[in-house]
Amino acid sequence: MWKPNQPGSSNNPPSPEPARPATPAAPTTYDASPRPAATPAPQSAASSGEQATIGKSLVIKGEVTGSESLYIDGKVEGSISLPGNRVTVGRNGQVAANISAREIVVLGKVRGNVTASDRVDIRSEGSLTGDVTAQRISIEDGAFFKGGIDIRKPGANEKASESKAAANANSERAAVVTV
Repeated sequence: MWKPNQPGSSNNPPSPEPARPATPAAPTTYDASPRPAATPAPQSAASSGEQATIGKSLVIKGEVTGSESLYIDGKVEGSISLPGNRVTVGRNGQVAANISAREIVVLGKVRGNVTASDRVDIRSEGSLTGDVTAQRISIEDGAFFKGGIDIRKPGANEKASESKAAANANSERAAVVTV
C-alpha cells in the first residue's frame, strides 16, 4: 500500500506551478485629462442588457431621465422620461408620475399618464390609473385599469396626435361647460 508521507519515496509528483499571466500586470492609474475617445455605435439599453433599479426602500421625488432601462420597486413621484428604453414597475413599485418610454410594463401601481412609443403591458397584479398612448397595449385578466386609451399607428406624426389630443380635450371642456 502506498503511503504519501513515506521518506525516501522518489515517486512524488512535482507540485503544480501556479498559472502566470502572459504579460506582467501593469499598475492601474487614473488619468482625468480629457482625451478624444472612440465612440462606439449606440446601442439601446434593452439590447445591451443594462438596467437601472430603484429598490424597495428608495423614494424618489422629481424628474427621472436617462438612456437605459429602469426597474422600479420603490416609490417615484414626478416624471419619468426614458425614450427608447423600457420602464418596468415591479410588484412593490408605486409610481405617481407621467411615464414616457419605448415600452412600459406595470406589475405594481401607477397613477399618471403613460406614453409608450411601442407598447404598454399591464400584468395581472398591476394597476394603472391614467391615460395610455401607445402603438400596442396588453391588459391581462385581473389587472386594474382606469383611464383612456389612444392607439397610435406606427410612423404617425407625434405632433398631429398631440394636436388631436388637445382638440379632444378642448371639445370635452366645451361639452362640460354647455351641459
